[in-house]
Amino acid sequence: MTDQYAVIGNPIGHTKSPLIHGIFANESRQDMSYTAIEGPIEPADAFVSVVRAFAAKGGKGINITAPFKLKAFAMSDECSERAELAGAANALKFENGRIVADNFDGIGLVRDIEVNLHLPMEGKRVLMLGAGGAVRGALLPFLAARPAEMVIANRNIAKGHALATQVSGRGPLVACGYPDLEQMGRFDLVVNATSASLTDDLPPVPPGVFSPQGTAYELAYGKGLTPFLRLARNAGVHGVADGVGMLVEQAAEAFLWWRGVRPSTSAVIDRLSVPLA
Repeated sequence: MTDQYAVIGNPIGHTKSPLIHGIFANESRQDMSYTAIEGPIEPADAFVSVVRAFAAKGGKGINITAPFKLKAFAMSDECSERAELAGAANALKFENGRIVADNFDGIGLVRDIEVNLHLPMEGKRVLMLGAGGAVRGALLPFLAARPAEMVIANRNIAKGHALATQVSGRGPLVACGYPDLEQMGRFDLVVNATSASLTDDLPPVPPGVFSPQGTAYELAYGKGLTPFLRLARNAGVHGVADGVGMLVEQAAEAFLWWRGVRPSTSAVIDRLSVPLA
Protein backbone atom coordinates (compact mmCIF):
# COMPACT_ATOMS: atom_id res chain seq x y z
CA MET A 1 0.00 0.00 0.00
CA THR A 2 1.32 3.42 -0.98
CA ASP A 3 2.40 5.50 2.04
CA GLN A 4 0.68 8.87 2.35
CA TYR A 5 2.45 12.17 3.07
CA ALA A 6 1.40 15.80 2.68
CA VAL A 7 2.14 19.45 3.30
CA ILE A 8 -0.38 21.69 5.02
CA GLY A 9 -0.53 25.48 5.02
CA ASN A 10 -2.73 28.44 4.14
CA PRO A 11 -2.41 29.60 1.44
CA ILE A 12 -0.86 26.51 -0.12
CA GLY A 13 -1.14 27.03 -3.89
CA HIS A 14 2.44 28.28 -4.19
CA THR A 15 4.05 25.29 -2.48
CA LYS A 16 6.86 23.40 -4.22
CA SER A 17 6.82 20.56 -1.69
CA PRO A 18 4.78 18.03 -3.76
CA LEU A 19 7.16 18.55 -6.69
CA ILE A 20 10.26 18.22 -4.50
CA HIS A 21 9.10 15.12 -2.64
CA GLY A 22 7.75 13.60 -5.85
CA ILE A 23 11.22 13.84 -7.39
CA PHE A 24 12.81 12.47 -4.22
CA ALA A 25 10.40 9.51 -4.15
CA ASN A 26 10.89 8.73 -7.82
CA GLU A 27 14.68 8.84 -7.68
CA SER A 28 14.90 6.77 -4.47
CA ARG A 29 12.13 4.38 -5.58
CA GLN A 30 9.93 5.00 -2.55
CA ASP A 31 6.30 3.84 -2.74
CA MET A 32 4.69 7.02 -1.45
CA SER A 33 2.37 9.84 -2.45
CA TYR A 34 2.63 13.47 -1.39
CA THR A 35 -0.20 15.98 -1.61
CA ALA A 36 -0.94 19.58 -0.60
CA ILE A 37 -3.66 20.43 1.92
CA GLU A 38 -5.02 23.92 2.47
CA GLY A 39 -5.52 23.99 6.22
CA PRO A 40 -8.43 25.85 7.84
CA ILE A 41 -7.67 29.03 9.79
CA GLU A 42 -10.94 29.01 11.72
CA PRO A 43 -12.17 27.72 14.09
CA ALA A 44 -9.06 27.59 16.27
CA ASP A 45 -9.01 23.79 16.62
CA ALA A 46 -9.76 23.02 12.96
CA PHE A 47 -6.10 22.61 12.01
CA VAL A 48 -5.56 19.96 14.68
CA SER A 49 -8.64 18.09 13.50
CA VAL A 50 -7.42 18.02 9.89
CA VAL A 51 -3.98 16.72 10.87
CA ARG A 52 -5.42 14.04 13.16
CA ALA A 53 -7.84 12.96 10.43
CA PHE A 54 -4.94 12.63 7.97
CA ALA A 55 -3.04 10.46 10.45
CA ALA A 56 -6.14 8.38 11.23
CA LYS A 57 -6.50 7.54 7.54
CA GLY A 58 -3.00 6.08 7.50
CA GLY A 59 -0.90 9.20 6.87
CA LYS A 60 2.75 8.64 7.76
CA GLY A 61 3.98 12.21 7.97
CA ILE A 62 3.20 15.80 7.12
CA ASN A 63 5.15 18.98 6.46
CA ILE A 64 3.93 22.18 8.07
CA THR A 65 4.18 25.63 6.56
CA ALA A 66 2.80 29.06 7.50
CA PRO A 67 0.77 29.81 9.51
CA PHE A 68 0.57 26.47 11.34
CA LYS A 69 4.08 25.71 12.65
CA LEU A 70 3.27 26.79 16.21
CA LYS A 71 0.07 24.76 16.29
CA ALA A 72 1.87 21.72 14.92
CA PHE A 73 4.45 21.91 17.67
CA ALA A 74 1.76 22.38 20.33
CA MET A 75 -0.14 19.25 19.27
CA SER A 76 2.91 16.96 19.30
CA ASP A 77 3.52 14.25 21.89
CA GLU A 78 7.29 14.31 21.41
CA CYS A 79 9.71 16.75 19.80
CA SER A 80 13.37 17.30 18.96
CA GLU A 81 15.49 19.86 20.78
CA ARG A 82 15.47 21.99 17.61
CA ALA A 83 11.69 22.09 17.54
CA GLU A 84 11.51 22.80 21.26
CA LEU A 85 13.82 25.80 20.99
CA ALA A 86 11.92 27.13 18.00
CA GLY A 87 8.56 26.44 19.62
CA ALA A 88 7.57 25.42 16.11
CA ALA A 89 7.55 22.33 13.91
CA ASN A 90 7.87 22.08 10.15
CA ALA A 91 7.48 18.29 10.05
CA LEU A 92 5.41 15.71 11.92
CA LYS A 93 5.70 11.94 11.95
CA PHE A 94 2.93 9.63 13.09
CA GLU A 95 4.15 6.57 15.00
CA ASN A 96 2.12 4.12 17.08
CA GLY A 97 -0.60 6.66 17.73
CA ARG A 98 1.88 9.36 18.75
CA ILE A 99 2.81 12.59 16.98
CA VAL A 100 6.54 13.35 16.79
CA ALA A 101 7.66 16.86 15.80
CA ASP A 102 10.89 18.21 14.36
CA ASN A 103 12.12 21.40 12.74
CA PHE A 104 14.51 21.02 9.81
CA ASP A 105 14.61 24.65 8.66
CA GLY A 106 17.86 25.43 10.45
CA ILE A 107 19.72 22.27 9.53
CA GLY A 108 18.59 22.69 5.92
CA LEU A 109 19.90 26.25 5.89
CA VAL A 110 23.27 25.24 7.33
CA ARG A 111 23.62 22.39 4.84
CA ASP A 112 22.87 24.72 1.93
CA ILE A 113 25.46 27.23 3.12
CA GLU A 114 28.21 24.80 4.03
CA VAL A 115 27.73 22.00 1.47
CA ASN A 116 26.06 23.56 -1.57
CA LEU A 117 27.68 26.99 -1.35
CA HIS A 118 30.96 25.64 0.05
CA LEU A 119 31.03 28.19 2.87
CA PRO A 120 32.04 26.55 6.16
CA MET A 121 31.01 28.74 9.09
CA GLU A 122 33.66 27.56 11.52
CA GLY A 123 35.73 30.52 12.67
CA LYS A 124 33.60 33.07 10.76
CA ARG A 125 31.62 36.11 11.89
CA VAL A 126 27.93 35.50 11.26
CA LEU A 127 25.08 38.03 11.41
CA MET A 128 21.44 36.93 11.50
CA LEU A 129 18.76 39.57 10.91
CA GLY A 130 15.54 38.95 12.82
CA ALA A 131 14.52 37.03 15.94
CA GLY A 132 11.39 35.21 14.82
CA GLY A 133 10.65 31.57 14.14
CA ALA A 134 13.17 31.22 11.33
CA VAL A 135 15.99 32.40 13.58
CA ARG A 136 14.84 30.27 16.50
CA GLY A 137 14.87 27.21 14.28
CA ALA A 138 18.35 28.00 12.96
CA LEU A 139 20.19 28.83 16.18
CA LEU A 140 21.30 25.38 17.32
CA PRO A 141 22.45 24.19 13.88
CA PHE A 142 24.29 27.49 13.34
CA LEU A 143 26.06 27.36 16.70
CA ALA A 144 26.95 23.71 16.08
CA ALA A 145 28.82 24.92 12.98
CA ARG A 146 31.20 26.73 15.39
CA PRO A 147 31.30 30.31 14.12
CA ALA A 148 33.81 32.61 15.81
CA GLU A 149 30.96 34.99 16.59
CA MET A 150 27.24 35.01 15.92
CA VAL A 151 25.11 38.13 16.26
CA ILE A 152 21.32 38.42 16.20
CA ALA A 153 20.04 41.88 15.21
CA ASN A 154 16.38 42.73 15.69
CA ARG A 155 14.14 45.76 16.06
CA ASN A 156 12.87 44.36 19.37
CA ILE A 157 16.15 44.11 21.27
CA ALA A 158 14.54 42.44 24.30
CA LYS A 159 13.29 39.61 22.08
CA GLY A 160 16.78 39.06 20.71
CA HIS A 161 18.34 39.09 24.19
CA ALA A 162 15.78 36.59 25.45
CA LEU A 163 16.64 34.25 22.60
CA ALA A 164 20.38 34.59 23.23
CA THR A 165 19.84 33.84 26.91
CA GLN A 166 17.83 30.75 26.04
CA VAL A 167 20.82 29.16 24.28
CA SER A 168 23.46 30.57 26.62
CA GLY A 169 26.49 28.32 26.74
CA ARG A 170 25.93 26.79 23.29
CA GLY A 171 28.26 29.19 21.51
CA PRO A 172 29.44 32.80 21.08
CA LEU A 173 26.03 34.39 20.55
CA VAL A 174 25.06 38.01 21.25
CA ALA A 175 21.98 40.07 20.42
CA CYS A 176 21.70 43.75 19.50
CA GLY A 177 19.52 46.34 17.81
CA TYR A 178 20.07 47.47 14.23
CA PRO A 179 21.72 50.79 15.23
CA ASP A 180 24.35 48.84 17.21
CA LEU A 181 25.57 47.22 13.99
CA GLU A 182 27.23 50.48 12.95
CA GLN A 183 29.99 49.76 15.47
CA MET A 184 30.37 46.02 14.90
CA GLY A 185 32.34 45.89 11.68
CA ARG A 186 32.01 43.48 8.79
CA PHE A 187 30.63 39.95 8.83
CA ASP A 188 31.60 36.98 6.69
CA LEU A 189 27.99 35.85 6.39
CA VAL A 190 24.84 37.99 6.69
CA VAL A 191 21.51 36.14 6.67
CA ASN A 192 18.21 37.96 6.24
CA ALA A 193 15.71 35.94 8.27
CA THR A 194 13.15 38.74 8.53
CA SER A 195 9.89 38.82 6.61
CA ALA A 196 10.81 42.14 4.96
CA SER A 197 11.54 40.69 1.52
CA LEU A 198 8.07 39.14 1.33
CA THR A 199 6.74 42.70 0.98
CA ASP A 200 9.68 43.99 -1.07
CA ASP A 201 10.97 45.81 1.99
CA LEU A 202 14.36 46.02 3.67
CA PRO A 203 15.38 45.63 7.33
CA PRO A 204 17.32 48.69 8.60
CA VAL A 205 20.73 47.09 8.24
CA PRO A 206 23.74 49.36 7.56
CA PRO A 207 25.76 48.55 4.41
CA GLY A 208 28.92 48.46 6.50
CA VAL A 209 28.09 44.99 7.87
CA PHE A 210 28.84 43.39 4.52
CA SER A 211 32.30 42.13 3.62
CA PRO A 212 33.00 42.19 -0.14
CA GLN A 213 34.62 38.76 0.28
CA GLY A 214 31.64 37.50 2.30
CA THR A 215 28.18 36.19 1.49
CA ALA A 216 24.67 37.62 1.79
CA TYR A 217 21.93 34.99 2.15
CA GLU A 218 18.24 35.73 1.71
CA LEU A 219 15.78 33.23 3.20
CA ALA A 220 13.05 34.26 0.76
CA TYR A 221 13.32 32.45 -2.57
CA GLY A 222 12.03 32.80 -6.11
CA LYS A 223 12.03 36.61 -5.93
CA GLY A 224 15.25 37.34 -7.77
CA LEU A 225 17.40 40.15 -6.40
CA THR A 226 15.49 41.30 -3.29
CA PRO A 227 16.14 44.71 -1.66
CA PHE A 228 18.41 42.97 0.86
CA LEU A 229 20.48 41.25 -1.82
CA ARG A 230 20.58 44.45 -3.85
CA LEU A 231 21.94 46.30 -0.80
CA ALA A 232 24.63 43.65 -0.45
CA ARG A 233 25.54 43.86 -4.14
CA ASN A 234 25.78 47.65 -3.90
CA ALA A 235 28.11 47.18 -0.92
CA GLY A 236 30.44 45.17 -3.15
CA VAL A 237 29.37 41.64 -2.18
CA HIS A 238 29.67 39.15 -5.03
CA GLY A 239 28.45 36.11 -3.10
CA VAL A 240 24.65 36.32 -2.86
CA ALA A 241 22.15 33.48 -2.49
CA ASP A 242 18.46 33.00 -1.84
CA GLY A 243 16.64 30.34 0.17
CA VAL A 244 15.80 27.82 -2.55
CA GLY A 245 18.64 25.59 -1.42
CA MET A 246 17.41 25.72 2.15
CA LEU A 247 13.90 24.81 0.95
CA VAL A 248 15.17 21.70 -0.81
CA GLU A 249 17.63 20.70 1.91
CA GLN A 250 15.08 20.88 4.72
CA ALA A 251 12.76 18.78 2.55
CA ALA A 252 15.54 16.22 2.14
CA GLU A 253 16.05 16.10 5.91
CA ALA A 254 12.33 15.42 6.44
CA PHE A 255 12.43 12.75 3.71
CA LEU A 256 15.37 11.06 5.45
CA TRP A 257 13.54 11.24 8.80
CA TRP A 258 10.44 9.65 7.30
CA ARG A 259 11.91 7.15 4.86
CA GLY A 260 15.45 6.40 6.08
CA VAL A 261 16.90 7.50 2.72
CA ARG A 262 18.60 10.82 2.01
CA PRO A 263 17.80 11.93 -1.53
CA SER A 264 20.10 13.85 -3.85
CA THR A 265 19.28 17.56 -3.88
CA SER A 266 21.47 19.31 -6.47
CA ALA A 267 19.27 18.67 -9.51
CA VAL A 268 16.14 19.84 -7.66
CA ILE A 269 17.86 23.02 -6.51
CA ASP A 270 18.96 23.74 -10.07
CA ARG A 271 15.43 23.17 -11.35
CA LEU A 272 13.85 25.56 -8.85
CA SER A 273 16.50 28.29 -8.84
CA VAL A 274 15.70 31.75 -10.17
CA PRO A 275 18.64 33.80 -11.52
CA LEU A 276 19.81 36.52 -9.12
CA ALA A 277 20.48 39.07 -11.83
